[in-house]
Amino acid sequence: MRGPLIVIGDAMLDIDLEGDADRLMPDAPVPVLDNLVETARPGGAALAAAMAARDGHDVVLITALGDDEAGERLEQLLDGVEVCRLRYDGATSVKQRVRADGQSLLRLDSGGCAGRITESAHGWVALGRAAAAVLVSDYGRGMTSLPGLREALGLLPQRVAVTWDPHPRGSHPVAGARLVTPNEAEATTFGSRLGVEVPPGTSGLAAVGRRADGLVSGWEAQAVAVTLGKRGALLSYGDGVPVVTPAPSVHCIDSCGAGDRFAVTAALSLGEGQLTTEAVHAGVMDAAAYVAAGGPAALRSPDRSEASSQGSRTAEEVIARTVSQGGAVVATGGCFDLLHAGHVATLRAARSLGDCLVVCLNSDESVRRLKGPSRPLVPAVDRAKVLEALECVDAVIVFDEDTPVHVLGRLKPHIWAKGGDYAGAQVPESAVLEQWGGQAVILPYLQGRSTTQLVRIAAEAAPSQVNASAAAQPDVNTRKESS
Repeated sequence: MRGPLIVIGDAMLDIDLEGDADRLMPDAPVPVLDNLVETARPGGAALAAAMAARDGHDVVLITALGDDEAGERLEQLLDGVEVCRLRYDGATSVKQRVRADGQSLLRLDSGGCAGRITESAHGWVALGRAAAAVLVSDYGRGMTSLPGLREALGLLPQRVAVTWDPHPRGSHPVAGARLVTPNEAEATTFGSRLGVEVPPGTSGLAAVGRRADGLVSGWEAQAVAVTLGKRGALLSYGDGVPVVTPAPSVHCIDSCGAGDRFAVTAALSLGEGQLTTEAVHAGVMDAAAYVAAGGPAALRSPDRSEASSQGSRTAEEVIARTVSQGGAVVATGGCFDLLHAGHVATLRAARSLGDCLVVCLNSDESVRRLKGPSRPLVPAVDRAKVLEALECVDAVIVFDEDTPVHVLGRLKPHIWAKGGDYAGAQVPESAVLEQWGGQAVILPYLQGRSTTQLVRIAAEAAPSQVNASAAAQPDVNTRKESS
């Protein structure tokens, strides 16, 4: 992006107290937790800022923190974030979740309501003029109602894309916001306040769409995206047919923070110049990936800014879950440049050998070294997305070396499935698999299917035929959006 992401909103300290629950109290039917482990992380607007920083972006967080231990601890957790800390004469907001075996039992909230912000944010908000995007993360704790803040924020949509993640206890978005991101329950509450009418008997997506249309008008926003949890998100421009982005099916471990992940990705995408529909789609995909990786647990993993680390985190989460359930982990690898029927057949066969399939994908530089300077035809980020969309693929990890030996040493799959013409020959990765008792196998390969063949066929096509085909296709991306 051409500038930083400015995050404005209510920050808090989130603390998880995790323990083992294998017995009940003798005097009450409540669990007894042993072996408690405390984990602290940023929450609220601070979580949004931390996510963006882990994505590798420059981030400025404008928030109010108390002069207390919780405030200092929270600021120390915000590694890589420039914190513009406003003075607050109360206690820093703290949310403590008591959990056992991944299940939340109780939440204890303290601070953040009785105090007053004693410093104007107007000067800090001026930083937004140099920002690539602004995200307002409203948790109803007072930041968005500061005197002068709304006036300053109201000028920003003329210069930068403002994404507003609202809260029922907070302020309504400023007019002209590029995107407002309530969840379904919030959209219902806000719609009632604004008098949005939903005809009797209207339910499901039809009701969500009506409310979203009304919120666009009532808030004078450019667009409203209502997040629908595992169903994805509905995007409305206030008129016409809404755009619905379904979420991929994932195993939800802990959904805490999924809404923040959606809003952060959408804001960053808008800051990079993407269309609102593209930003919402990216937000849905990243929120699903965040949940699949363990939700808040993913924040303790390596930075997302490294492609290989991003894949490793997701792959390792899938592998850990599979192994904990006594399942067999299968891995395969390749360039997968222009996915074709031969690839799909091999992937399906590999998945049938075990309980999860991890694909080790050659990075762009690795493909160039192996295939020549004209390859890959498709960048690694898109190749990974196509593979992840296949039902038979559970995770994708990108590696930079010429062979996946190093990444296999980290993942330690039970089975390494190799497609192609290795029958009767030694599979190069066999030696490393033997170190932990893994097994390399050969899978049949569909003859006559290859990326090289597809490239040759495309190159031999008559230019006139290619041009005629392109001319016959309608332009489906003609909607104009203001910058």
